[in-house]
Amino acid sequence: MSVLEIRDLHVTVETEEGTTPILNGLTLTIRTGETHAIMGPNGSGKSTLAYTIAGHPKYTVTSGAIALDGEDVLAMSVDERARAGVFLAMQYPVEIPGVTVTNFLRTAKTALDGEAPAIRSWTKDVKAAMKNLRMDAKFAQRNVNEGFSGGEKKRHEILQLEVLKPKIAVLDETDSGLDVDALKVVSEGVNRAKAETNLGVLLITHYTRILRYIRPEFVHVMVNGRIVEEGGPELADRLEEEGYDRYLEPAGDAGA
Repeated sequence: MSVLEIRDLHVTVETEEGTTPILNGLTLTIRTGETHAIMGPNGSGKSTLAYTIAGHPKYTVTSGAIALDGEDVLAMSVDERARAGVFLAMQYPVEIPGVTVTNFLRTAKTALDGEAPAIRSWTKDVKAAMKNLRMDAKFAQRNVNEGFSGGEKKRHEILQLEVLKPKIAVLDETDSGLDVDALKVVSEGVNRAKAETNLGVLLITHYTRILRYIRPEFVHVMVNGRIVEEGGPELADRLEEEGYDRYLEPAGDAGA
């Protein structure tokens, strides 16, 4: 079993107004085989958490710790975090002109494992994963995310998840921009990866619709860079009915 531990994490970012605190003492533990959903209003720090785990240079950790199986994640470079087993599915995947999906996936797998995968079994695995995600075989020869629709980008993120087999996957608003059919396919991919590899999942979302297909064991509500409530799937159901208003400071109390 692998464990990602986040302890009293404080993170800032530089803006036009100066140094701005985003995460303010966040604590969270994710184990392989578990699915955690983090929900909260816009600006609560959910994506900042995802990018901080992955090592985005825009975000500065001022205090706190992140460890994977006891190893200091914050001391690792981005590629070292990936090799250690951390995976990030981005909300807005970037284009990589001139690099085909096939070359991208094989290069990534080689970098993770330290050796190239056996071509026959690798090709078989990639084709099977693409078929499960209802991706046309021609997709493999397209340049990464170049001209992809929103649904294609998200399917490609989950294709990476399935073939690279990380320990912990951080999915940053994977449901964003997906229609119902694409949402089901993507969710099935996440569930399949978890069932096959005992993956630990940190699912970041605003809405409960993806949680109908990826059922979390744990739900965390994030507001102003902190976890303010935790529970099981029933908490997500309550959020769908009530929203986040009860966690937010009334406008009349701002600055008090």
